[in-house]
Amino acid sequence: MEKTINIKVKVWRQAGPKAPGAFETYELKNISTDSSFLEMLDVLNEQLIKERKEPVAFDHDCREGICGMCSLYINGHPHGPDSAVTTCQLHMRKFKDGETITIEPWRSHAFPVIKDLVVDRRAYDKIMQAGGYVSVNTGGVPDANAIPISKVAADEAMDAASCIGCGACAAACKNGSAMLFVAAKVSQLALLPQGKIEAARRAKAMLGKMDELGFGNCTNTGACAAECPKSVSLSHIARLNREFICAKLAD
Repeated sequence: MEKTINIKVKVWRQAGPKAPGAFETYELKNISTDSSFLEMLDVLNEQLIKERKEPVAFDHDCREGICGMCSLYINGHPHGPDSAVTTCQLHMRKFKDGETITIEPWRSHAFPVIKDLVVDRRAYDKIMQAGGYVSVNTGGVPDANAIPISKVAADEAMDAASCIGCGACAAACKNGSAMLFVAAKVSQLALLPQGKIEAARRAKAMLGKMDELGFGNCTNTGACAAECPKSVSLSHIARLNREFICAKLAD
């Protein structure tokens, strides 16, 4: 038999970037514990539409934990109380009957609110444009074993590449730092031969753009890695620092 719960959701509502915002509380009854958090929000919006009220704006796309769009601050945690999951992978079984759930957008200077729970995360795109790519002429497609890469390096590069750019690290950081995101994107290329040619320019350019966009400094509290839905390791920040120092020494 399907288990259901009755809950209250305390949702941040904000009409636009310059409009004042405030929390509004809604009651939801008979929410299936097997439903996802976003499905619960769908039910809420259906209820609001029936009541001729403005539905809650929130981001979503794949709903499979891949795209990073479903970024919400839930009960004081990016992506909610479960660990190593995105908001779309969070299920209502993690909440208790009668509980009040507080839902907020990312709180970061570099991620301004667009409407309700939707924030502008183009800052991450701008950091990637600054240097998160390989632009050397690689010619034709090489054989799979033409460039030997150790399994240790490949595994670590894949760990870094698992970052989906959701912004949870910056939202969790008391300084609003994007260091874990930048570190993951730098690290995944720094570990591979293809990324060595532009290594010095990449580290300086991406960190420079991060500072320019208003992200804070890293003080190694570890909140970013603790809240990361893909469990990206804090060790990548150490590699980013090494890459940056080597680049500055080369200058």
